[in-house]
Amino acid sequence: MVIGPDTLRDVVPAQFDAVDDLLKAAFPTDDEARLVRMLREDGDMLHEFQKPWAGKIGGYFALSRMQAPAGWACLAPVAVRPEWQGGKQAENNPNMEAGGPGDELYRGPWRFGSRMLRELSGLYDIPSNRLQASLPEAIVVLGRPSFYARAGFSLALAQNLISPYPLDHTLILKRGDDVPEGTLIYPAAFSKIE
Repeated sequence: MVIGPDTLRDVVPAQFDAVDDLLKAAFPTDDEARLVRMLREDGDMLHEFQKPWAGKIGGYFALSRMQAPAGWACLAPVAVRPEWQGGKQAENNPNMEAGGPGDELYRGPWRFGSRMLRELSGLYDIPSNRLQASLPEAIVVLGRPSFYARAGFSLALAQNLISPYPLDHTLILKRGDDVPEGTLIYPAAFSKIE
């Protein structure tokens, strides 16, 4: 029995308005919605994913093409419907005893953001040459280390990079445990939003 949101799906153009609405609801400003539109317009969007539930887009994330290093991607933005953040969807389930011993275990599958990112990081563990060849060499994210580390992103592996953003909030997801060096150059849309 599947508990919680459906598996990741591609975002199709007919869903662009729904994604825009989700981003505007999930963040205090429209910066993320504008970022996504600019990434699409600039041709820097690699892939957009959504996690549906109950006929709605419950969660979303975008992968865009880094200018450098070559073959790397940037994860941004990551968004979840405000009313479903933090496993809130599970709180109203009559089968779950609030505060009971299984509370966190049951709520975990409903955490849209964590679940989306674990599915993404799981792709790097699948031993398929064809799949591995289609994945970015590494995915960079700027955010809260405790959240992204739970999904397989590493703060330690990013510490030899040069970034316009703080390294104490820069994490990467990649195969292997070598610590890459290089300068991170984000898609042009990122500098237009700041």
